[in-house]
Amino acid sequence: MSEQILLNEIIIGYRNLIEERYQYKILKEKYDFPQTINEEVVKDIKTYFLTYVYPDVEKRAELNEAFSTLDDFIKHPEKLLNLVLPCLKLIFTHGKHLPKIFNAGLKAMKSFRGATKFENAIVEKAIEENNEPPFTSQKINKLIQLLSYKELEEFMKNTETFFNIIHDKELVEKIKEIISFLISKMKNKPKIFSQKEISGLSLALETISKGEQMLNKLTLKDQEILIGFVLQIEKDYLQTIFSK
Repeated sequence: MSEQILLNEIIIGYRNLIEERYQYKILKEKYDFPQTINEEVVKDIKTYFLTYVYPDVEKRAELNEAFSTLDDFIKHPEKLLNLVLPCLKLIFTHGKHLPKIFNAGLKAMKSFRGATKFENAIVEKAIEENNEPPFTSQKINKLIQLLSYKELEEFMKNTETFFNIIHDKELVEKIKEIISFLISKMKNKPKIFSQKEISGLSLALETISKGEQMLNKLTLKDQEILIGFVLQIEKDYLQTIFSK
């Protein structure tokens, strides 16, 4: 069985785990949600995860090339930074903070790419263990138990980093401005930047923007509460697996 088929099956299985994990009635019994964190809010976070962080197999196939360009930008940030630094408007607006904002944007991209890395790590364990579909929740949990502490720690760190960035409204607006600027510059240099590379940044911009829109339905205080709950739910999920 090919690695791609295994990945597709594990994507399906892990999406089912997200569906199970973010059932409002179950979470409401386990956690002390305030009234403002209601069923609609939990549904929004689940939908966001399933649309942008753990997209379905068909959508993932469309995004794979875009994802690969983000990896290249993360490994070689100078490719984009060289487009940003000569812009007098951005320098005037953001001054000495421009490189810091740029790096925060790269960090956001890296953090939501962490979900894909996590799924790939599960695939590697499935291959090592000669596991085959269907990948039930129980089978995926057993594969996650085989991952190293470093892999799990990185997964949680990426999740926390991404939500903390999109929670910072001022920073997000600056990141969106810079990514939009980069996309426009790249479109004007078709001999240097491919459509695939432009799609990669467009994906990052959409993911950040939609995350911001989701959080903006709540007050700043409730945003903090929601992010805290999401991180706690993910930590508790992993602890439950390893306590079995």
